[in-house]
Amino acid sequence: MPGVVPVQPHWAPSIKNPEVEKMDAILLQILNGLDKGSAYALIALGLTLIFGTLGVVNFAHGALFMLGAFCAVTVSKLFNLSYKATEASGVDFLGRPKFEDVLYIKDWFGNEIGGWLLDWSVPLSLLFAIPIMIGIGYVMERGLIKHFYKRPHADQILVTFGLAIVLQEVIKYFYGANPIPTPAPEAFRGSFDFGVLMGFDPNAIIYPYWRMVYFAFSAVVIGGVFAFLQFTTFGMVVRAGMADRETVGLLGINIDKRFTIMFGIAAAVAGVAGVMYTPINSPNYHMGMDFLVLSFVVVVVGGMGSLPGAVLAGFMLGVLESFASMNEIKNILPGIDQIIIYLVAIVILLTRPRGLLGRKGVMEE
Repeated sequence: MPGVVPVQPHWAPSIKNPEVEKMDAILLQILNGLDKGSAYALIALGLTLIFGTLGVVNFAHGALFMLGAFCAVTVSKLFNLSYKATEASGVDFLGRPKFEDVLYIKDWFGNEIGGWLLDWSVPLSLLFAIPIMIGIGYVMERGLIKHFYKRPHADQILVTFGLAIVLQEVIKYFYGANPIPTPAPEAFRGSFDFGVLMGFDPNAIIYPYWRMVYFAFSAVVIGGVFAFLQFTTFGMVVRAGMADRETVGLLGINIDKRFTIMFGIAAAVAGVAGVMYTPINSPNYHMGMDFLVLSFVVVVVGGMGSLPGAVLAGFMLGVLESFASMNEIKNILPGIDQIIIYLVAIVILLTRPRGLLGRKGVMEE
């Protein structure tokens, strides 16, 4: 009829602009790559701190990430300890007393505070994990690593890789082989709709709140480490020792003691990265090994001994891996998501043998 404008039924599918859909996919993959890139960057940062200070290639560093994750699991298990108590309702149909499980934490602190502690067990695990991981790092360095300072890198890799296997099997013995779900606090269990914020269709770009928290947490930790090294006297001495250890020693400074402390800090960085990653990927005994190989590739690509290079390469390779996992890419190049990081590493090392930001002379002797 003339003058009547046809109205699209509410159930009819909306017509999407292919360019808009493509932009949605690109932004979503960038966001998806940030959380894994954050984990790579944090582990690689610790690896680089250890290599830059002690000259040790520590293949047990992935195990420290795993131990941090299981610190969160341990706190969660402790908070869920319970005992049997008689129900107020009385007896069952057979006349026997009815029992219920009562959590110690709710019995001691009340339902409200106890429930809050249970809900926030992952962030609270940081208070438990930091001193534990510093202690583990100190014992590892004093008990084993220090004996391999002047040994070939092949010996260091062999010993630390063996240590990683031992720690992995210890965790498997006590916690089992299956992944252990460790949920995020209830306040962060939903997803944020970036699509609406950026003018796209609703639900076009949604991103879990906890992944946003993990990215922000990683940025704070990375910024804290850089600020510590840049603006504190301790950090300045450490940086000077990384550049010229012998000269700093001649000034009467006990650089070995400071480097031992840095090993503990590097272990704590890996540990807290593991703690906060537990809601994203349920902890299992081999998760450290899964991250170790890729994180070591990140260190090499960024440049051995370069802290900014490790962080840059971590985020870059995390985002690249996310793009490679798109179905459109895998349909063209099946399996590319499994090898993209190694292909990029080969190309970068062929064109820049020292990595993106590597220093001259590192690993070249």
